[in-house]
Amino acid sequence: MKKQITVISLPGNPVFILLMVILMTLPAVLVAQIPSTFYVKENTRNRKPVSYNHERETDIMWSKRVWRTLDLREKFNHPLYYPENPINDRKSLFDVIKQGMLDGEIWGYDNPVFDDEFKVKLSKNQIDSMVAWVDSQEVEDPFNPGTYIMVAIPGSLESRSVKQYWVKEDWFFDRQRSVMDVRILGLCPLQEKTDANGEIIGYKPLFWVYFPQCREVFARNEVFNTHNDAQRLSVDDVFYKRMFSSYVHKESNVYDRAINSYASGLDALLEADRVKDDISKTEHDVWHF
Repeated sequence: MKKQITVISLPGNPVFILLMVILMTLPAVLVAQIPSTFYVKENTRNRKPVSYNHERETDIMWSKRVWRTLDLREKFNHPLYYPENPINDRKSLFDVIKQGMLDGEIWGYDNPVFDDEFKVKLSKNQIDSMVAWVDSQEVEDPFNPGTYIMVAIPGSLESRSVKQYWVKEDWFFDRQRSVMDVRILGLCPLQEKTDANGEIIGYKPLFWVYFPQCREVFARNEVFNTHNDAQRLSVDDVFYKRMFSSYVHKESNVYDRAINSYASGLDALLEADRVKDDISKTEHDVWHF
C-alpha cells in the first residue's frame, strides 16, 4: 500500500510568514513575561549602583593595597554562593559574573596567578570555551559488545565548584572628608581542583574581573535576605556595605610576596590580623585629642 504525502503550500508573502512566526512564538513570550511574584519588581531591573565620591590625588593622605580571600563556605557568605542553579529571582555571584561575561557587559582577564593588573583580556572564544566544552570518553558499544567507541560528553563550568574569591582592594585615608575608605578593584573566582578520586587538592584561579565595570550588572541582581524577601540587597550592596567575611592573604610590600610564602598555619592567621590592625591603627593615629 502506498503511503500518501500531503504537501501544504503557504503563501509566499513575507508579511504572512512573519505573522505566522509571531503567532507560533507568542505562547513562549507570554510565559517568559509572567512575574515570579504577585507584583512586578520594577526597582530591581532599574537599580543603579551607588556612586563613589570623587577622589583627588592631593586628598589621598595614606593608602595601602591588600588582597583578601573570600571563602563562600562560611555561613556569612552563603548569600553569594547560593542558589547553586539559577532560579527566577536569584543567581549566585559566579553565575552573575558568568552571564555578564557572556553578554559582553563584563570583561575577563587572563593569567590570574601572575597578573592581577588587568592586562590580558580574554577573547569571546576563550570565554565560551571556558564556560562550556565537549570531552570525549571511550565506552563500550552497546550494539557491538567487546568493541569500544568514543563518545562526546558535554561539560560546563558550574557555580557549585567555585568556593572562593580573591578580592583586590585599596584602603586610603581621605583628608578632605577625614575618613578611612576602601575601593575594591578586582575579583578572581577560584575553582576547586580534585584528584582522580574526587578529593579536593586545592583551588585554581580562573580569571580576574575589574570590579568597577561589574557594578552595573551587580546592582541588577539580588541576594537573599533572611529577614525580608521584599527588601533584598543587590550584589553590589553586599560589597559596598562590606557585608562579607574574608581574611588578608597579601599586602603591598617590597618583595611582592603573599603571606603564605613566609608564614603558615597560626602564624599566617596572626600576620593577616596584623595587617588588618595596622589599617585600623593608621586611621586612629591621624586624630589627636
